[in-house]
Amino acid sequence: MEDKGGGMLQASAYWGKMATTRAAAGPGKCLINHGGCWHETRNGKTFSACQESGDGKCLCPAGFRGDGVKKCEDIDECKEKKACQCPECNCKDTWGGYDCTCSGDLLYIREHDTCISKTAVQAKAAWAAVWGILIVVAVVAAGSYVVYKYRLRVS
Repeated sequence: MEDKGGGMLQASAYWGKMATTRAAAGPGKCLINHGGCWHETRNGKTFSACQESGDGKCLCPAGFRGDGVKKCEDIDECKEKKACQCPECNCKDTWGGYDCTCSGDLLYIREHDTCISKTAVQAKAAWAAVWGILIVVAVVAAGSYVVYKYRLRVS
């Protein structure tokens, strides 16, 4: 057990042969030396191959490849053409990922790997508002007409 401050102790389980290096196991295993898996911090970003759930294997996180124990290397998504493939896209590789921007007055949509016009989005929203108002006016006009006709018949 180790003291985590504030008088609280945390217990952990280990697996492995007595004479060999042991790795943490069970819930919270990634809190102890990242469960024996690869981990690295750069520019304030930390990545770890430790998986809290699953069968306890070390798996490199998204954006990396390797064995997960001794080494995980950054994948250059831009060079391997895994993302940011639209004609207007500009790809910049980052550690553990990538940044994609669009040229001109375009907006990058990551889920669809495409660039769209910012003004087209604004125009589409404006037209949707206009159509919404027109529909409301038409419904109110139709309702008023029905009430007007009904009252004429009743009187």
